[in-house]
Amino acid sequence: MPGVPPEKLIERLASGKPVAAVVLLGTDYYLREMCRNKIIETCVPESARDWAVTRLSARSDGWDEILGRAQTLPMLAPRQVIVVEEAESVEKLGEKARDEVLESLGTYFESPAPFTVLLLEAASLDGRQRFFKLLSEKALIAELTIGPESAAVLATQMAKDLGAEIDREAAALLAEILNGAPARMRIELEKLAAYAQGRGRITAADVETLVVAARKNTVWQFTEMLAGRKRSVAFAFLDNLLRDGEQPAMIVGALAWTYRKLIEARDLPAQTSGFQAARQLGMRPEAAETAVRQAHRIPRKDLLAGLAALAEADSQLRSANPNPRAMMEFLIARLASSAA
Repeated sequence: MPGVPPEKLIERLASGKPVAAVVLLGTDYYLREMCRNKIIETCVPESARDWAVTRLSARSDGWDEILGRAQTLPMLAPRQVIVVEEAESVEKLGEKARDEVLESLGTYFESPAPFTVLLLEAASLDGRQRFFKLLSEKALIAELTIGPESAAVLATQMAKDLGAEIDREAAALLAEILNGAPARMRIELEKLAAYAQGRGRITAADVETLVVAARKNTVWQFTEMLAGRKRSVAFAFLDNLLRDGEQPAMIVGALAWTYRKLIEARDLPAQTSGFQAARQLGMRPEAAETAVRQAHRIPRKDLLAGLAALAEADSQLRSANPNPRAMMEFLIARLASSAA
């Protein structure tokens, strides 16, 4: 089955049509929890959730236990939800054990229990493996990602949930700074809501003061170092990012977004003002001006090569690379060498 956005997934489940399994794919815990809770609210009455919602781990509980529960009728509820964490652990099994799991899953998917929503959660899956191909054919896969506009809307809703209001410009700025990562937006909004308490709305100036100033390690600084081939400085910068808790996959994603914007910006005249570039690039004027300035320092072929290197790194990280830090250092060395 093709992937579906989370909102369409909820519509499908609300319709009551049987689904062999649902896969929540992504690392953002806020989006995952939000989707999981919505699925449970849609499928199981509140009074029955103590016994009709089960959480198991594919790594520690095993698939015999999981599929056995899935085929057992729930008590006093028309449907049950079985949440399976660490579903990606199938990919790390030995060949024989993995084949046994896939055979059991394939058999279950041929005749899934109509009273069970099997909810598999995975940080990432290797698209080359049989496990992913089986899920693609039989399950509904929801990738937990959102675009820039949706991220700003989500930031506004998060602020309301925290009893605060946020200006549209401030919400867009926050989403841009944090690369649209909902979990990180939630953390920062908790600080902003406390900071703005008693004096009205959260403004762009508040975001600049609390978030931008606190996050000196921005992706634009990173590209500035790469453009100047400052390899040793870039390595130190990477070390700071990792020490601050940034995930390698998120760093790669942010850099890939930046490289795409730089490629777009390189098609604009070098003298383009920030306000003119903002309309073309869909960015704030200050960031757009920075993009144009940096883009014309790097040859287009190097930007394209860098984007290809980032795509390769993203694929390796999704394939459970055993040493993500070493892979990131190799990537930065590669980008700093190609940048002019």
